[in-house]
Amino acid sequence: MASKPSIPKGTRDFSPSEVAKRQYIIQIIKSNFEKFGFQPIETPSFENSDTLMGKYGEEGDRLIFKILNSGDYLAKANASHLENKDSTKLTSSISEKALRYDLTVPFARYVVQHQNEIEFPFKRYQIQPVWRADRPQKGRFREFFQCDADVVGSKSLWQEVELVQLYDAVFTDLGLVGATIKINNRKILSGIAEVIGASDKLIDFTVALDKLDKIGEEGVKKEMIEKGINEGAIEKVQPLFNFTGTITEKIEKLSQLLAASSEGMKGVEELRFICENVLKLGLNSAVLDLDVTLARGLNYYTGAIFEVAPPKTVAMGSIGGGGRYDDLTGIFGLKNMSGVGISFGLDRIYLVVEELSLFPETVTATSKALFINYGDKEAFYAMQAIQKLRALGVKVELYPENAKVGKQFQHADKRGIPYAVIIGEDEMKTNSYALKNLVTGEQVVIDFENLKSTLL
Repeated sequence: MASKPSIPKGTRDFSPSEVAKRQYIIQIIKSNFEKFGFQPIETPSFENSDTLMGKYGEEGDRLIFKILNSGDYLAKANASHLENKDSTKLTSSISEKALRYDLTVPFARYVVQHQNEIEFPFKRYQIQPVWRADRPQKGRFREFFQCDADVVGSKSLWQEVELVQLYDAVFTDLGLVGATIKINNRKILSGIAEVIGASDKLIDFTVALDKLDKIGEEGVKKEMIEKGINEGAIEKVQPLFNFTGTITEKIEKLSQLLAASSEGMKGVEELRFICENVLKLGLNSAVLDLDVTLARGLNYYTGAIFEVAPPKTVAMGSIGGGGRYDDLTGIFGLKNMSGVGISFGLDRIYLVVEELSLFPETVTATSKALFINYGDKEAFYAMQAIQKLRALGVKVELYPENAKVGKQFQHADKRGIPYAVIIGEDEMKTNSYALKNLVTGEQVVIDFENLKSTLL
């Protein structure tokens, strides 16, 4: 007996309606990318292993899907590694290619490889799937899409201002009101580490500080002490435990706190420039907030750091993130190529838009009308109208078989098609169409112009 078909864990099939909704989000993201001057590129699904390996740290390397070499891949395998069952060392001799883990490293490779053809600053966007050999769980998949926009070859902070506006523009078009764009700066985190005299404890410090809402000031201080940060150091950053107020007030607090750190003050000035200009220009639906606990991508971000939280009514993790990096292409030998980029989390945005019922009713993969098939003469008459309607961009179709009428109506109902067009001898004689609204049951006999205006 044949085994029941299935798909690998961490992957998904998408139904027509799900694909229509995903395409709706992607189209909004894509149109805004292009409105902001970003150009599309695509890179291969798989890269040479040495392009990807060693770029994401030890954990990242483990999560990269390796592709076995073609043919008898064991013939060229290192015999001692094979005998010792040393899978880590064996991999390099049996696998020379791997599925891409993200879009950033392939983009860096693309920039270096095509540097003589690219006009800098280069604004690129990329919407493609990536693969990670992660443990599947709710909201975490092994295959998923990333939607990235990056600018390379410019150190101007106006790029950060525009990226905040880009987030706002996309969320506004999706009807997603109240998303919070959190911003911080890597230099501010370095400044805090300098002030507390414990740069090696920076991650422990920010992780503990991030729990302020959950465990309170005393709980955070207790955790910091347990992590080896002394009380004197904690005392120096006391203002961070009551870090409230407007963005302007928060920036002033930081400038006082980090006055002794030149690196920290650079971060303060960069944040001041970005936030002041964003606030003067205004946002439509999103909220900008300065969050000193934001510490994502510490090993590669060098300036601004972004993370986007959904509206407070939705319990969901971040729906976007990004930041400034000063040496993205350095890993491939092209030094001092500064860049800044953001990413949209398509899957989570989908869940948020779904939960808030923000998908328009018009977002559907189904046809607007089904022409009922009563035989070849009627079908030909129907096809003439169908041809004209399709030329106008209307999604219509003819039921292919001259089947029982009830079966044809049932088909339209199951497909969620809102209208049926009925054509019999009377309609053909009078050059008309019987249009039935399958939601209300109302039926009218109309000419082509009225049929067209109803279905458009």
